[in-house]
Amino acid sequence: MEFFELYPHLHADDTQIYGFCRPGDTDSLRKRVADCVAAVADWMRSNRLQLNASKTEVLWCASARRQNQLPSDPLAIGSDLVSPVSCVRDLGIFIDADLTMRTQVTQTCSKCFAALRQLRSISLSNDVMQSLIRGAGVFQA
Repeated sequence: MEFFELYPHLHADDTQIYGFCRPGDTDSLRKRVADCVAAVADWMRSNRLQLNASKTEVLWCASARRQNQLPSDPLAIGSDLVSPVSCVRDLGIFIDADLTMRTQVTQTCSKCFAALRQLRSISLSNDVMQSLIRGAGVFQA
């Protein structure tokens, strides 16, 4: 489905709106996104729902080389201003503006090391410890 030449994705009570443009066309994309969000907010109001601007995020994606060409000023979402972020979380996965997955890898490693630290505090035999680690998916032999 295309809406304002954008591509919305609906997940329960969450809506994501995707668009793309050439680096020189960001002003046009900003306007389409703002118009689309205004239309969504109008629809929500007419159905006794409210858009939560505090949970709204804007992520501009481009290669690391082109990041400096992207707008850094806030986007008007109704009467609120939403500043672009460098990373968002979508269905449990972190997405970086340069699409490197650096934040996702860092977060995953951090959780794995936290689990290993917790296991280290338990006094178990090596065989039981390896079984727990493999069962938790931390290491696969």
